[in-house]
Order: sequence, then structure tokens, then C-alpha cells
Amino acid sequence: MFFDTHAHLDDPRFNPDQAQVVQNAKDAGLELIVNIGCGLDSIRRTVRLTEQYGWIYGTAGVHPHEAKIMDEEVYFAMKDLAKNPKIVAIGEIGLDFHYDHSLRDVQAQVFRLQIGMARELGLPITIHDREAHQLTLEILDETHAWDLGGIIHCYSGSWQMAGQIIKKGYYIAVGGVLTFPNAARIKEVVRQIPMDKLLIETDCPYLAPAPYRGKRNEPAYMVKTAEMIAGIKGLPLEEVGRITTENGRKAYRIP
Repeated sequence: MFFDTHAHLDDPRFNPDQAQVVQNAKDAGLELIVNIGCGLDSIRRTVRLTEQYGWIYGTAGVHPHEAKIMDEEVYFAMKDLAKNPKIVAIGEIGLDFHYDHSLRDVQAQVFRLQIGMARELGLPITIHDREAHQLTLEILDETHAWDLGGIIHCYSGSWQMAGQIIKKGYYIAVGGVLTFPNAARIKEVVRQIPMDKLLIETDCPYLAPAPYRGKRNEPAYMVKTAEMIAGIKGLPLEEVGRITTENGRKAYRIP
């Protein structure tokens, strides 16, 4: 029983064998996947996936890389798509100061705008934060976004920051990076975090865990991340799966 809380199965890299990848996930013990919409075309593909597979849900968001595309037309089209009952969050939204594909002030403006949309629609948010920890927290504070509930996906900050986040009621999601040899910081976060605030994700097709590192990631591989968590926490794998699946359901409000 596992829940991939952050996948990109609509990515073109899955076009040749998407159905097989979904079946692989089912065979590996996954019972839920949330596919992440990252722009209008991606959200539309995500909605189609959720219609095709009853156990796949989705999100709607404009990724910080694409913040520069946000205008009134995109905003209202996205908002309309986000009203679909299988869309369970606004995301992924946030800040990426590593690549800076959109200007930083534009990223911040669009982040705030989408938090406002989540508030209007009564949805939680799933957040992308890369090398922008302080401003991410400041925006969440100033917009009172903690009230919405949410997830920091592919967490890369310190345990000190994670401690602040979980006290506010958000969840921390970890993926394949946890299995990398140089992942001491995120291993420490997993060591310290209470199990009821931890989620597992793949971020596929990116960040495949060992021993698949460098290959196209897929939801079936997240079991390797769960095994690493089980080792760090001293828990049976089945217990890690059960708890993180319950957490994912709570985070996304999936019955």
C-alpha cells in the first residue's frame, strides 16, 4: 500500500508506454497517485489521466519556471480546470531560484496569485521550493497560506526549517534523492520528522532512486525510497506504506 504524492505521468517521456508504467505502479503495490499539473496543457492532460484511471488524482498549477506565461486568460482557464472534482490541490506552485527561468519577482507574484486561487476554491497547495527557502516561508506567512494546508514537495531544506513547516500543519514529501549517497541533510530530516508528517513521492520522470539513478523515474520505483525510510526509522516497510498513504489522503483530502 503506497501513495506517490507527486508524479508527472503526463510528461512526453511517458508517451510510448504510459499505460504500462501505470500498470507497473499497480503491480508494485501503489494504490494512489497524484499527477501534478504544471501549466494549462499539463493540467488538461492530467484531467484526462484522472478520468482514465479512478485511482489517479491531479493538481492544477503554473510551475515557477513558467510563471512568465501567467496572464488573465491562463488564470481563468486554470481556475476552471481546477474545479474538476478529481483535482485535489493547486500546484505545483512556488519559487525556483536555481534556474530562474522566470524573473524572481514574477515568480513571487504568480505564487501569491495561485495561493489566492487555492483559497477561493478551498484547496490545499503543493509547493516547489528550490534555493528560495526564506522567501517561500515569508510568502506563506504574509498570505496566511498555512491555513490552506499543503505539502513542500521534494524537500531540500534543513531539519530546522522542516520543524517550522510541520508545526504549521504542512507535510514534507521526500523522493529518490533520499537514496543518494550524498543525501545526509534529507536523511537527517527523515530521521527527525514524526511519521505523521511525512509523504513519499517520485517526481517522475525525474530523480530516480538508487539503483535506477540516471534512468527515467516511474511510480513503481518509489518503493526504494520507502525502503530507505523504513531503514532510517526502524519500521517495517508495510508500516511505512500504510502511514504515508494515510498522510497523503489527509494532505489531499482524498477519502
